[in-house]
Amino acid sequence: MAAANYKNTQLLINNEWVDAESGKSLPVVNPATGLEIGRVAHADKVDLDKAIAAAESGFAKWRFTPQIERSNIMRKAAVLMRERAGAIAELMTLEQGKPLAEAKGEAMMAAETIEWFAEEGRRAYGRIVPGRAVNVSAQVHKEPVGIVAAFTPWNFPVNQIVRKLSAALTTGCAIIVKAPEETPASPAALIQAFIDAGVPPGVMGLVYGVPADISNYLIPHPSIRKITFTGSTPVGKQLAALAGLHMKRVTMELGGHAPVIVCEDADVMNAVKSAGIAKFRNAGQVCISPTRFLVHNKIKGDFLAAFTEVANKLKVGDGMMDGTTMGSLANPRRLAAMQAITEDAIKKGAKLVTGGERVGSTGNFFAPTILTDLSPDADILNNEPFGPMAAVRGFDDLEDALVEANRLPFGLAGYAYTRSIKNVQMLTQRLEVGMLWINQPGLAWPEMPFGGMKDSGYGSEGGSEAIEAYLNTKAVSMVCI
Repeated sequence: MAAANYKNTQLLINNEWVDAESGKSLPVVNPATGLEIGRVAHADKVDLDKAIAAAESGFAKWRFTPQIERSNIMRKAAVLMRERAGAIAELMTLEQGKPLAEAKGEAMMAAETIEWFAEEGRRAYGRIVPGRAVNVSAQVHKEPVGIVAAFTPWNFPVNQIVRKLSAALTTGCAIIVKAPEETPASPAALIQAFIDAGVPPGVMGLVYGVPADISNYLIPHPSIRKITFTGSTPVGKQLAALAGLHMKRVTMELGGHAPVIVCEDADVMNAVKSAGIAKFRNAGQVCISPTRFLVHNKIKGDFLAAFTEVANKLKVGDGMMDGTTMGSLANPRRLAAMQAITEDAIKKGAKLVTGGERVGSTGNFFAPTILTDLSPDADILNNEPFGPMAAVRGFDDLEDALVEANRLPFGLAGYAYTRSIKNVQMLTQRLEVGMLWINQPGLAWPEMPFGGMKDSGYGSEGGSEAIEAYLNTKAVSMVCI
């Protein structure tokens, strides 16, 4: 698919694709070339008002649509996503930069997520509570919370939306998605699959524009009853505070800085293989990406040698090209950040094992980078790099590794490698993270909870816990007369 065939992206209001009322639009740039490939409509308040009015109408009908009908429509959308995965992947790679195989995997996983939520919504049961008298009926009802405002980032433009969208639709909510302006076409293709599957007008809205303007308008709006956000911790705190002022329910999936503890008894090659897959996937632009590698000193040398070999074998390039295994960073800001993090670490005494520099002069490419012998105050050990960078430090005692892993305010994901059941128990009980993967890469299956603790947010976007966030609980007690 040539970049020339990339289409401009419009707003979705009442199941119609429309330009912004003002006619304004924003450029979409291919991060592999630095060239503009299309435009995306720029919503203002008048467009948002139209989207809200449509959502109010759509919710009034969708909330009373039998769940089995909602489930059937969603399953049709999943079928369409599988059929269109190749075309959607091409759009995603053009606008986001990840290799085509990763983009197709994301589209296929979206189909699986839709199916899981379609079925899980059928089990959003209330319950019967024994009455305190023979003529008393006591029940607990589950009802959709209302219209949801969802805010999503550019690193996984389909899968960051599909979890929120699927949870909202299966529970009978309407939803307005503020998708990323950098990557608008693949989210639009996801939404189109739901439209073609039969989701009624107004139930879904899709808008783009200035993120702060849209969030500051939608979150306080009385018609919006739930906020769900994926993004950085500083922005998430601002949005959560705004939502709290208006008593809006909130799910926050925020930044991380995932520790990786490689114990003395670990299978080194398994740790290197799975950590390498997880570290350099999507050029490290992943909220659950492993970043702080804490490796027992007895195996640190072997680990570093093997990890460096994995990094050096990666083929960095345009995600649309055959053989590319790591694509570009999403924008020039990320490229500048990688350079700054590397310089900071070296200035503070770190050893650059491999990488640490821009690749080529066109596009946002940065070499897979491994740093070791780091000073504790190095930026990479304290702030999420969100790029293809790994910091490796040694330890002698697992207690020390746990203290370091828990030192930061983040608590999204963690990884560990060990053969010891004792170590597994200790890691499970002591690591302050919402998700822990042991002896494997991070696998975000829809049936498992997905979320963090501490400054990494609260609530879940996976598992049955995700469904609960979109439901109100109503107690009904009746005396039969």
